[in-house]
Amino acid sequence: MLRIHFASEDIGRVRFAAAPVPAWEMLLSLHALRGRADHGVFGPWRDRTRRMLDPSAGLLLRLAPPRGYSPDFLTPAADHDIDSLVDTVQGTARGRLRADLGLLAAQGGPAGWMRPLADGDTTALRRVGNAMFRYYQRALSPVWDLIQTVVTAERAARVADLIDGGVEQMLSRLHPQIRWEPPVLSVAYPVRRELRLGGRGLLLVPSYFCWARPIALHDSGLDPVLVYPANRGLQRLVPASDTADSGSLAQLLGATRAAVLQEIGSAEGVTGRDLVRRLRISPASVSEHASVLRRAGFVASHRTANTVWHMPTPLGRTVLEGGAGGRAQRA
Repeated sequence: MLRIHFASEDIGRVRFAAAPVPAWEMLLSLHALRGRADHGVFGPWRDRTRRMLDPSAGLLLRLAPPRGYSPDFLTPAADHDIDSLVDTVQGTARGRLRADLGLLAAQGGPAGWMRPLADGDTTALRRVGNAMFRYYQRALSPVWDLIQTVVTAERAARVADLIDGGVEQMLSRLHPQIRWEPPVLSVAYPVRRELRLGGRGLLLVPSYFCWARPIALHDSGLDPVLVYPANRGLQRLVPASDTADSGSLAQLLGATRAAVLQEIGSAEGVTGRDLVRRLRISPASVSEHASVLRRAGFVASHRTANTVWHMPTPLGRTVLEGGAGGRAQRA
């Protein structure tokens, strides 16, 4: 159990990452690469990615074992683009490198390959940065739009909780494995830890590749971060051609279904109740049309409590902007 202790001033300093954080998606996707081959969500992405990676990914896989400790320096402050992340990692101080890699070495196995990196060798750091950039381009960039769609849907749901009931309601609904009992946020965790915020606030990072349980930085002296699963709708990272079948696309060409897609796309995300109110159709009809759109790969759905949020996928936005979208709009 991880117990995060809030001081009175920390409540007003809870904030969300503005977008998916490349460092965390990278670290946790490296963990996913070594997970079960038949994983229902990550399996297709994993199979495709492993065929595309080059040998430089081996260095990252050694730095980020799927169980136990992964070095904090791989997930610095929430840089939202890959270039900033690489620059930050390559500029890591020698003291941080030695501390983090010492913890990694303590988990066992030969550690000779770590020594140049632990000493702050610029060539070794450059090798890590280059490996991160190449990994991002091959493993994450092709699916980044869909990662962003899923994370944005989760963030929108939590903002709705914040508006409806304040920070405490939002914290109480973060995730089934997170429990808010003021002034402590208790998180299901593999080890027992106490984290005292002490007025620093807390950055919440919804992550596509975070799976099963939330994760935090090991060093409690760093700015507090809690990463938690965003993919409640179990959306898979597969190309549109893998998810959209001709039957689903044929079903799409109807006036009501096109209107549902247009409403979801125009607002960049709506609830099922919104669609019922705006289109004046029944909840059952909304559910049916959203299900077809989801199977066609045009919509991602996200459930929180009793509310379902619908967001357009990159394919859905493309359809609305032209091509098949023009036909749907004319229908």
